Amino acid sequence: MEQINVDFYKENGYLLVKGVFNQTEVEAMRGAVERIIQRAAKAKADTNSAWQGDYLPPEQLKKLVLKGFHDVHYHDASFMRAVIHPNITRVLEQIIGPNVQLHHTKMLVKPPEVGAAFPMHQDQPYFPHDRHTMLAASVHLDNADEENGCLHVIPGSHKQGPLPHVGAHYLNHKEYPISEGTPCPAEAGDVLFFNYLTIHGSQPNRSSRTRRNVLFQYRDASDLPSDNVHINWGSGLMVCGENQDFNNVKPKYQIL
Repeated sequence: MEQINVDFYKENGYLLVKGVFNQTEVEAMRGAVERIIQRAAKAKADTNSAWQGDYLPPEQLKKLVLKGFHDVHYHDASFMRAVIHPNITRVLEQIIGPNVQLHHTKMLVKPPEVGAAFPMHQDQPYFPHDRHTMLAASVHLDNADEENGCLHVIPGSHKQGPLPHVGAHYLNHKEYPISEGTPCPAEAGDVLFFNYLTIHGSQPNRSSRTRRNVLFQYRDASDLPSDNVHINWGSGLMVCGENQDFNNVKPKYQIL
């Protein structure tokens, strides 16, 4: 794995790290993704996460697919191993700090030719935190380029702070078109780290190749949620260091 450019991350709000996972590890996660999709279909829990706004005409939107499932580390152990992989934690310790928690995991699959776009947005409205240390580690399970819908980011946009979103989900696509973002092509096994304030999105998959990614969301252990918009039972699992706040070691759920 290559040297970590911490200054680049701080300045631009994102960092692509090459070769974080080897071919064997990537293949294990690819297989896990396919089995999750099969089990979801069997359980009649197969959902489509394609955006339903005014980005495209309705007749075109109907044809687009984006498979998205949260908390994949509950579904297959290959993702739990990846979440705490030494190469991942090496990066996290440098760009977040010594004490890092997992917030949640997610998988996104763009099928060939019908893989939907993801309009430009910040992740912050989904799970706001006090100190904005939250970042995504986007693990590439396939080679990604502009043809099959690689991620686009706006460098330095994290410095603007939280921005108003349409319906709390997306930025105005006329003001922030995906085409104005910087494309981030990557190879299978590479990981793109980006702050949850960094504006990002992706074009449709127009190729004959699948684009599979899993996202691991991490935060500094001392960075508390400012709103419980998106929480889960596993939020707060320590992946680096220690939690120095004894009274805040897990989500405070009330079971009725």
